[in-house]
Amino acid sequence: MTNFPDSFNYGRLKTRQLVLLAHLDERRSIFHAAKLSHMTQSAASKLLCELEETLGVELFVRHSRGVEPTWYGEILIRHAHSMLAELKHAFEEVTALKSGLSGQTAIGTVITSATNLVPHAVAELKKRFPQVLVNIEMDFSETLIRHLQEGKLDMVIARIHNPRDLAELHFEPLGEAPHAMVARTGHPLARKRKLSWNDLAAHTWIVPPQGNVMRDQLMLLFLEHGLQMPRQLVETASPHIIISLLEISDMIAPLPKEVVQPYCTSGILKQLAFHLDIHLGPAGIITRREHKLSPSASAMLSILREEAGRRAE
Repeated sequence: MTNFPDSFNYGRLKTRQLVLLAHLDERRSIFHAAKLSHMTQSAASKLLCELEETLGVELFVRHSRGVEPTWYGEILIRHAHSMLAELKHAFEEVTALKSGLSGQTAIGTVITSATNLVPHAVAELKKRFPQVLVNIEMDFSETLIRHLQEGKLDMVIARIHNPRDLAELHFEPLGEAPHAMVARTGHPLARKRKLSWNDLAAHTWIVPPQGNVMRDQLMLLFLEHGLQMPRQLVETASPHIIISLLEISDMIAPLPKEVVQPYCTSGILKQLAFHLDIHLGPAGIITRREHKLSPSASAMLSILREEAGRRAE
């Protein structure tokens, strides 16, 4: 049995306080958070004060427009989301067991794995366990990692860019995904046998939003070649929008080769004659350390590993 330090009475921590923290994070208002938590504003204020007294720190800064979490508040909010997600999963497992169903699992994936690995693994899971409900989220690695840490996802296929995350996450590398510059088949650049950074800089680029690791690497590559990042940009995280824009315009985009291969084979898009020396690091199967997966999530993880192993052979 775990021995908790005497300085903190864990029996004083209430589920209603965790719910309130989650709603305060969403709304940044005690009034609105109290309403979502089905309690009065005074009751919400009292619960929050009790929690701050228990921890001995200020969790939120109050101001005329609402509240803002302190550093202590940010930490507790993240763990509150995770604990509430665990309780939700426990309730769902009990409900599933009572009704004879097989539960559910939530998986997150970056665009590369969303093309082949994840669909094949999910199809195999549904073949073996038809009653398992699978929720799939596609986004950039940074968002997926955060959702995994908050307990919203059971596992993700993503890249870890912050080494500090490795302390609480388990990472199983899958390999590096090569990228290419892509345009529509009839694009003026598609006819050239060799392209330079100057050739590409004159065109409109479709790029990830700021803060994404690919965006940062592209900026560095332009600077290394004595150029500024193109001013004609379209920012989007949606692969469907990227493909549609490439089809109907003379825009260009850096994309994983595996993602665009079907469109190149069908003649819709073409990989330009340009070596894109970009390395985002290997993606991998990521789960939370010290976290016991539900039976359905364990089955999903096992099949993901099987599918990844077959592709590595």
